Amino acid sequence: MDNSNIKTIAIVGAGTIGSSWAALFLAHGYHVVVSDPAADVQANTQTLIDSAWETLRELGKVRDESCRHNLRFEADLDKALAGVDFVQENAPEREDFKIALFAKMDAILPEQVIIASSSSGLLVSRMQSQCRFPQRCVLGHPFNPPHVIPLVEVVGGEHTSEATIERTLNFYRAVGKHPIRLNREIAGHIANRLQAAVWREVMHLVNENVASVQDIDAAMSKGPGLRWAILGPQMVFDLAGGQAGLAHLIDHLQPAIESWMDDLGNPRMTPQLRQRMIEGTQQAKEGQSFEALLRKRDRHLIDILKSLDDTQEGAAD
Repeated sequence: MDNSNIKTIAIVGAGTIGSSWAALFLAHGYHVVVSDPAADVQANTQTLIDSAWETLRELGKVRDESCRHNLRFEADLDKALAGVDFVQENAPEREDFKIALFAKMDAILPEQVIIASSSSGLLVSRMQSQCRFPQRCVLGHPFNPPHVIPLVEVVGGEHTSEATIERTLNFYRAVGKHPIRLNREIAGHIANRLQAAVWREVMHLVNENVASVQDIDAAMSKGPGLRWAILGPQMVFDLAGGQAGLAHLIDHLQPAIESWMDDLGNPRMTPQLRQRMIEGTQQAKEGQSFEALLRKRDRHLIDILKSLDDTQEGAAD
């Protein structure tokens, strides 16, 4: 569906996620208005956008350097939403807060303006429950940082229209994202549920003193994580089955895999486990600062994304 009428985007809530979204939209030539009541929002958001801009430039995502100036700040929500064509909401992850915020935005905006939420785990059906035009409310959950990671999860609520979902998918594709569509709502969506499943087992392994936090992280980053950056776990298992694919793997390894599943832990974050995980993570940092780790992460993400782009282009040729 045609989204050519989208020229100005409102970022409602300008923390790390909102600022990252703002940088991405600016890089693609949109006008962006940021609305957040925090006193230091302008300085903090500008700093984050400046940092993200370097990464976007290196990835070749900046349409025009002058685009970064298509930015303004407006704390007053009524003024911020005047004349906008799309809203990306990034407010605190509290259902009651978002229900009230969606109702307020819905009362201000024309019916055709989509309201997309970056919510990490809340349901659109709840967020749209007090809206006049619930059909225009949708989930657009990115993976942090949105200006780098392609994934965005899209799902409608009970009253979201099919047209809204299709327009949202097309809009995210237009800004270089890889949107996936959920067939139905579920708490935590997809990616965060997968993360939670892995982290639950990390907690169990730490709690059982199977290995250090550093070595458990390495077991992922130096092993499955490398393959999962290229292919998802299902396709990785298909390749593990050789020429016969997943059918062979299921026939020969499923009993063993199911025995591992049966042995997975179900820990709770006790004060003792919390302390062990925090101390182990601090040791794993080996004195590296937050800023240094952030730069390291983004540098390697850029390399991975460039490599994957080259691979895909080669496959197409």
